[in-house]
Amino acid sequence: VCRSNKSPWVCLTCSSVHCGRYVNGHAKKHYEDAQIPMTNHKKTEKQEKVQHTVCMDCSSYSTYCYRCDDFVVNDTKLGLVQKVREHLQNLENSAFTSDRHRKRKLLENPSLNSKLLKVNGSTTALCATGLRNLGNTCFMNAILQSLSNIQQFCCYFKELPAVELRNGKTAGRRTYHTRSQGDNNVSLVEEFRKTLCALWQGSQTAFSPESLFYVVWKIMPNFRGYQQQDAHEFMRYLLDHLHLELQGGFNGVSRSVILQENSNLSASNKCCINGASTVVTAIFGGILQNEVNCLICGTESRKFDPFLDLSLDIPSQFRNKRTKNQESGPMCTLRDCLRSFTDLEELDETELYMCHKCKKKQKSTKKFWIQKLPKVLCLHLKRFHWTAYLRNKVDTYVEFPLRGLDMKCYLLEPENSGPESCLYDLVAVVVHHGSGVGSGHYTAYAAHEGRWFHFNDSTVTLTDEETVGKAKAYILFYVERQAKPGAEKL
Repeated sequence: VCRSNKSPWVCLTCSSVHCGRYVNGHAKKHYEDAQIPMTNHKKTEKQEKVQHTVCMDCSSYSTYCYRCDDFVVNDTKLGLVQKVREHLQNLENSAFTSDRHRKRKLLENPSLNSKLLKVNGSTTALCATGLRNLGNTCFMNAILQSLSNIQQFCCYFKELPAVELRNGKTAGRRTYHTRSQGDNNVSLVEEFRKTLCALWQGSQTAFSPESLFYVVWKIMPNFRGYQQQDAHEFMRYLLDHLHLELQGGFNGVSRSVILQENSNLSASNKCCINGASTVVTAIFGGILQNEVNCLICGTESRKFDPFLDLSLDIPSQFRNKRTKNQESGPMCTLRDCLRSFTDLEELDETELYMCHKCKKKQKSTKKFWIQKLPKVLCLHLKRFHWTAYLRNKVDTYVEFPLRGLDMKCYLLEPENSGPESCLYDLVAVVVHHGSGVGSGHYTAYAAHEGRWFHFNDSTVTLTDEETVGKAKAYILFYVERQAKPGAEKL
């Protein structure tokens, strides 16, 4: 109807193809137009079957029933849905092969190649794929795009074997983006793997992460619905659940085998969170030392806390909203936020420390040291805070380095670290646009093969370092700089 090539859905009753509800909604309209008037309540099964209620997403091969208003995994006795799925897959494979051949010819032609470079800035721009917004899901898209550009983390999942159906007539067949084979069998790792594989395969059409979003709904009830969510909260839930699922083994492979495949990922047990180490804790896991001193008797208490990210306050003296025309006062820097996090502070009356020597709660001081730095340092700037009954946003610009963030001065034992082991380079930034946590919009900047991209849901554009540096960062991802010049980059 609208000639759109985005989000095609095929009706499994009449084979007509329409656009999805996030384009112009013609697939849903097709279902509504085909409804039999509800005059006779005693309708037969045969009448119900011609109502065009079931359709398939041509991109993810998941099957949707409008009557149930949900994705389904049921099939006919003859397995007709699976046959449609396999036919679509064969069509896509043949189209992908011819498209890849066409692109190779274009790149081999010097005159055309220069034209491509002029239009796109670089041939690298051809490989970046956007993520379709499923209804206020920009918080998820920004995190997924950021994680997809952390090479060692992303490659680990992309190299995992695909889950296969192991029962009945479908044994040995690869599962596509089907929803669930029962609530207990949804796999966050598998859907995360499929999404990462889709993001850098060179498709010019935005990828729809609806299968991953469905699994998120299943295992993370906080994120059900289509309201705006906090990107940092989503990232923590996502990493925690990936970590827990990987501990239980994946695709029949035990967690010990998974960890042994890459010795570089076998982290110390100290930085494990909730059990054995996984790729999540091996890459994002660090250790904090928390020192508390009683101000009455001087007793010192130390404990070690594992972390996947550090949440940093923006110091109160910088919290006045800064605009381009408001240049009075010093500029807030990331170092100011880190210093505020690690500096010695006296705990207030609501946080009195239970001193074991005094046998009662006493005034005390607290200080954080970083005992072990992670391979990827994730820094979350606390831009949202509660005042009375409202959650306000701190819109202060925080200056952050794109290269050479030195974390040595925050280490417990800096003398034991190498010359470059504490230096970090920026790889991704998540930005919140707007005034409230329940509203606004999330986008991400990320570096890929030496170039910076701006990921705004389905739109991906090349950008420059200057633009990235001006962003009002919400979450920053820094990758540890390799000490050896020949070492493999993260």
